[in-house]
Amino acid sequence: MRTLSVQLVFHRSASGKPFLVAEPPREGVCLMTRRLFWEDAYATEFDATIASIDGNQVVLDQTAFNPRGGGLVSDTGTLAGVKVLEAIKVGEDSIAHVLESAASLAVGSKIHGVIEWSRRHRIMRMHTSAHLLSAIFHKQTGALITGNQIEPEKSRIDFSLDDFDREKMLVYCSQANEAITKNPLVKTYFMKREEALQIPGITKLASVMPPDVKDLRIVEIEGYDLQADGGVHVKSLGEISKIEPLKFENKGKSNRRMYFTIP
Repeated sequence: MRTLSVQLVFHRSASGKPFLVAEPPREGVCLMTRRLFWEDAYATEFDATIASIDGNQVVLDQTAFNPRGGGLVSDTGTLAGVKVLEAIKVGEDSIAHVLESAASLAVGSKIHGVIEWSRRHRIMRMHTSAHLLSAIFHKQTGALITGNQIEPEKSRIDFSLDDFDREKMLVYCSQANEAITKNPLVKTYFMKREEALQIPGITKLASVMPPDVKDLRIVEIEGYDLQADGGVHVKSLGEISKIEPLKFENKGKSNRRMYFTIP
């Protein structure tokens, strides 16, 4: 299914009353929301300009809010003091902020955003934990990720494992915690898509390929993992502190689920 990007443009009726019309983007006009969380995942406040408003959904020219996607929950916080319920992807390039109310906001206005840091940091720690676990499970068994849900308090990963062996899975978790004590750096950078796809294990998802873009964002845990990924992560494994496995479930043929948390 092809998605057509649009922009919201103000027009005026014969009586002079303004109204919004969704139009195809003009040549040379970029609708991409600048992802400040890619530049600095630790930034908790930012300023931006409102690009469009659709009901209670607000698109900015740039944002520090990481949107929901890929099993990762959205950031929350405020825009101009109004609660942001979640951020969502709109098409391939834009990010919309779902607000309690956008009644007081106007297109073209400057706005100040604040990220709920305690939630964001736990999401970052959980997400990097998931990458580390997937790398170790993959190295030990060749397992790929068949599903996941990364949340602040409890997360889960589904692995394509033939055997349901809790003891072995606990060993893999211990290996992940051993890696955390060594505190390797976690780095993010971009790589040409064709070059990245030549790297074994660059994606550990069973049925999803990286986005069809020229450059892929890479998350590297030094000495442990390389994965194409667009989410937020910590700067080093030591920030995770410890991965605490909660439960393992047999979810059917070659599908094993692990629940975990962090302190």
